[in-house]
Amino acid sequence: MRTSHKTILLCAIMVMNAGSRLATAQNAGASSGYPEPKDGLKDQARRGKGLYRRYCVGCHGVRGDGNGENAPYLDPKPRDFTLATFKCRSTPTGSLPLDSDLYGTISRGIHGSGMPSWNPLTHEQRLELIAYVKTFSPRFREEKLAAPLPVPPEPPASAESVKRGAAIFQDTNCWSCHGKDGRGNGPSALTLTDSKGYPIRPYDLTSGTRFKCGSSGWELFRVLMTGLDGTPMPSFKDALKPDQLWDLVHYIQTLRAVPGKETSQVNAEPRP
Repeated sequence: MRTSHKTILLCAIMVMNAGSRLATAQNAGASSGYPEPKDGLKDQARRGKGLYRRYCVGCHGVRGDGNGENAPYLDPKPRDFTLATFKCRSTPTGSLPLDSDLYGTISRGIHGSGMPSWNPLTHEQRLELIAYVKTFSPRFREEKLAAPLPVPPEPPASAESVKRGAAIFQDTNCWSCHGKDGRGNGPSALTLTDSKGYPIRPYDLTSGTRFKCGSSGWELFRVLMTGLDGTPMPSFKDALKPDQLWDLVHYIQTLRAVPGKETSQVNAEPRP
């Protein structure tokens, strides 16, 4: 049986239309290239959903609850986004992080955990991921964002400041978790759990050039101000004055080895 020219033309048009629909679906979907259906999400979050499925779902899970396929093998456990409880923030204890805080975490990663840096992603892709991650918790829709806690200018590091910081480290019982030498082996270390009941070890302050939420003096000051939500690490905002916090920062920085840098140089690392 002969195929007519009219039938061939009709088939060609159908193929072209199908290809057009596929391209449209891909363009309307994720930056990862995976097509995403229209699902009530705004465009930015929908594109972020595709990125999340490609890069994040293995650890954080389809529902964002930290129960991905890789989760049983990770210590500490992946973040449960449904709780909207984040460690690295510029906002007070118990409050939501700013988008800039989440952007910093995605870009920097979390040192000492399974969370890597996602710097290979573009600026726009990281914003898309943030938009989607925020859809896992109603808190981002229902709660008002708190203002970031101010970080005052850092005074020069000195031997006197370090000495005062060492005394504060002892007086505020930092050593009971982090150990006398900051190695994360204090008498309370083996008894600590996170907010979901998982065992959690205090950070070894001697372990390298970075801390969990950054490497510079102002980032460490910020952690002491905000605490690390979801962990036993409290905020010292009301317990210590800013000059005491800077003394504590200067002491903690002496516990880590930074090849090729003096402590004063580390303290001088600029803010973004």
